[in-house]
Amino acid sequence: MKGRIHSFESCGTVDGPGIRCVVFFQGCLLRCRYCHNPDTWDLLGGQEMDSDEIVKKVRRFKSYFHNNGGITLSGGEPLLQPDFAFAILQQCKKEGIHTAVDTSGCIDVGALEKILPFTDLLLLDVKAVDDSLYHWLTGGKAETFQMAVDYIRQQKTPLWLRYVVLPGMNDSPEYRYRLEKLINSLGDQVKKVELLPYHTMGVHKWKKLGLVYPLNNLKPATASTIANF
Repeated sequence: MKGRIHSFESCGTVDGPGIRCVVFFQGCLLRCRYCHNPDTWDLLGGQEMDSDEIVKKVRRFKSYFHNNGGITLSGGEPLLQPDFAFAILQQCKKEGIHTAVDTSGCIDVGALEKILPFTDLLLLDVKAVDDSLYHWLTGGKAETFQMAVDYIRQQKTPLWLRYVVLPGMNDSPEYRYRLEKLINSLGDQVKKVELLPYHTMGVHKWKKLGLVYPLNNLKPATASTIANF
């Protein structure tokens, strides 16, 4: 099975437990205003690779994974290529490699149906907890995300929830309450909640691509902003 890949990170330590081989898929339909990897958006960018070639590459790092490390599919949006993701995850599971998928959740439920049986952990990005803000921030529909969440809840897939804190934008008491409500609705599926501080480290990529960065007036989140969330 062939698919399009943006890049690899051989010894990642933040996209899942333990040491991870992170495979960044090419292509994303969302246009998040704070995206730090806009170079992954183009569906036809990156390089074409075979799933067997990727598994072979991951296998070389297996001795570093120890008990809880493994492979993480990230992006871009990995579930825009569900058959390709399925082929990689299925083979890794056969070889006893821990599997994780980092997704926006703004995807078809059919993609989740295909990959969740071979996914040990889902890293789910909560872009916003308000429908209007979700659309403004991402260009996507909150309804699509909610349908995915409903399915994930039914499947009881272990989750790490991720929420990028945008100072003055999505950190109000109301939004904190709604986020807490979402977390509680997922019960013990939620193994970890990560509050990620908004940063501007990807702005240079927007400039390189000739794009206008839309949050130029937004200051990065400080440690105290996160601590007081």
